[in-house]
Amino acid sequence: MTRRRAVLCVRVAVLAALVILLELCCRTGIIDPLTVIAPSDMVASMVDLIGSGELNESIASTFSTIALAFVLAIGLGTLAGALIHRSPRLRDVSDPLLASYYSVPTFIFYPLLVALLGLGKPPLVVLGVLSAAPAVMISTLSGLDSLSSVLIKMARVHRLNRARTLWWIVLPAALPRLFTGFKLALSYALIGVIAGEFILSGTGLGYAISFAYQSFDNRAMYGVMLFVMLVAVTANGILYVWEGRLARRRSAR
Repeated sequence: MTRRRAVLCVRVAVLAALVILLELCCRTGIIDPLTVIAPSDMVASMVDLIGSGELNESIASTFSTIALAFVLAIGLGTLAGALIHRSPRLRDVSDPLLASYYSVPTFIFYPLLVALLGLGKPPLVVLGVLSAAPAVMISTLSGLDSLSSVLIKMARVHRLNRARTLWWIVLPAALPRLFTGFKLALSYALIGVIAGEFILSGTGLGYAISFAYQSFDNRAMYGVMLFVMLVAVTANGILYVWEGRLARRRSAR
């Protein structure tokens, strides 16, 4: 067994032990069911909600918004990072701002976004982009900083134009750092969109969780929360596996 698989097995074992412990505490009354319900009840509630079709509209609304915010954050963040990297003066100005960006909660801009864009999906998309794009910018700058000058000189020797240099040399060399930003961007986009639905939205999974909480419907609330967690973990796992395959393919060359 490789070290990587051993670490994965340990993580799964620890997680399974925590879930079993929580189940026992809930079933024996150590934890009040008004506070937390048993994990088995969470799974049953999630299955019932998805099977009944009650969450179909919310699922479509939330994940389409997250996907749009994620794609825009990757595109805009990568482009902005590349432009900043090319300008030393702009880099000097932007570095302190990027370093302190996440100390300011982006949710404070939500009322302004609603006033400018109205209710619905647009302010949620912008909120997701504001949450995710800086992580992509930081990873892009880090990836470009790690690029060896020898590779650029080699591209000049072979007389590669800018497009080929970017596609054949720059992106493969910076890809490990870029993927780190992509994974963070997915998490931040999900957090930004769902938190925005909590604040002011009539649809989406965030609204469904908020509505269940206000209605004291713990079973529905934890069912939706579990579904969101599973989707988030699965999406990040896919990116993690993809990143590992690209890294192995790159090292094999």
